[in-house]
Amino acid sequence: MKHFKSLKLAVISVVLILISANLSAQKSYISQNKQIADHLSKEYGIPSSIILAVAVVESGAGTSKNSKTLNNHFGIVGKNPVTTSKYKYFESVQASYRAFCELLSSKKYYSRLKGTDNHSDWISAIARAGYSTQPKEWMRRINLIINKFNL
Repeated sequence: MKHFKSLKLAVISVVLILISANLSAQKSYISQNKQIADHLSKEYGIPSSIILAVAVVESGAGTSKNSKTLNNHFGIVGKNPVTTSKYKYFESVQASYRAFCELLSSKKYYSRLKGTDNHSDWISAIARAGYSTQPKEWMRRINLIINKFNL
C-alpha cells in the first residue's frame, strides 16, 4: 500500500510538471506570434484571438511535426517538397499565418463576419465550413485556448 501511494504521488507530480510545461509553451508561442496575428487581424478583419487560438491548437503551440518541418501551423493541406505528408509547406511561420487568413477570407461566411470580434461566431462558422474533422472537440479546444489566455 505504501508503494502504491508513492507511485501515485510520483505520477501526479509528473502530470503536474507536464501541464506546467505545456502551459508555459503555449504562453511562449502566443507571445512569439501575437504581433503576426495582430497585423493580419487588421489586414483581414479576422480577430487575432481566432488566428492565435487556431494556431495553438493546430500546431501544438509550435511543437507539432508539421509546424517544425513544414512551417504549417494550421494543418493546411497541399503539396510540399519536404515530406510525403498531405500538408502544405510554407517558407516561414508568417507565410503559414497569411495562408490561413487567405483561406478564411475565401469562405462565404467571411464577408458576414469580417471586422467583428465575436469569436464564438467565427469558431462556429469555421467549424461548420468543415475546417476540422471533429468540429465539436475542435470548437471546445479553440474556446479553451481563448479563455485560458484571455485572447
